[in-house]
Amino acid sequence: MQKTKITIGFSPCPNDCFIFDALIHNKIDTKHLQFEPVIEDVETLNRMAFKGELDVTKLSYHAFAYLTNIYRLLTSGSALGFNCGPLLIALPETAEKIKQNPKIISSLKVSIPGKYTTANFLLSLSYPNLTNKTELVFSEIEESIISGKVDLGLIIHENRFTYQQKGLTKITDLGEWWETHSQSAIPLGGIVVQRNLPENDQILINRLIKESVEYAFANTEDVMPFVKQHAQAMEEEVMKKHIELYVNKYSIDLGELGKKAVTLLFDKALETKVISSYPKDLFVE
Repeated sequence: MQKTKITIGFSPCPNDCFIFDALIHNKIDTKHLQFEPVIEDVETLNRMAFKGELDVTKLSYHAFAYLTNIYRLLTSGSALGFNCGPLLIALPETAEKIKQNPKIISSLKVSIPGKYTTANFLLSLSYPNLTNKTELVFSEIEESIISGKVDLGLIIHENRFTYQQKGLTKITDLGEWWETHSQSAIPLGGIVVQRNLPENDQILINRLIKESVEYAFANTEDVMPFVKQHAQAMEEEVMKKHIELYVNKYSIDLGELGKKAVTLLFDKALETKVISSYPKDLFVE
């Protein structure tokens, strides 16, 4: 039987490779679908999604807020959680200046991992006056602070585990900030599917991603070679910490609590006029 090809975008980060290994390497039965991976950093995937170039893709929840007319959110594969949000960091001397005079933060320059990242959305909500932003690939942000190109950096992914080794210090944990204000998990990234795909295929893709996550949890050592292949400069301990932080029960299924967290984020986007509306059929159930 001729299989239907489905392009699927995800990042080379350990959590994504952990989730999608079984799906793309046919370790589970993908029925009549054949998944073709497109592995790029999340901001590149965000930009591809704005052009509708991928059938299924990892997407920051910030970017998804603008793309609900093209994509729907799968209830499997998401990165939600507690104590896993982006961090605003700086050199210790800059941190001390901010501590002495918090108002100076509006005059500082910050490097961010992309305009449409959820990290930047949270930064805009928590520091609306911090507007002098430079977009960089997430892995270059620490160095941009050390070299003096910027005063602050907004870090995500594995850099949460490495910034202190490089002599940098935390200003704010934006995940903690969101959790305090919302009393819910922080929605970082989700997996979305094109609305123009058949409804039955959307539902199947959702189920297959759930199966892929469940396979990874049940066969961790089997999926780790693929994780290591795309995280070559990372120690295995850091890879596993990364996976533990971003892959959890919400990755298997958002459930009511996960869907509530996503809806809260979208309601906040409405309230702050980041978006003007969003559809009721947001989720593929």
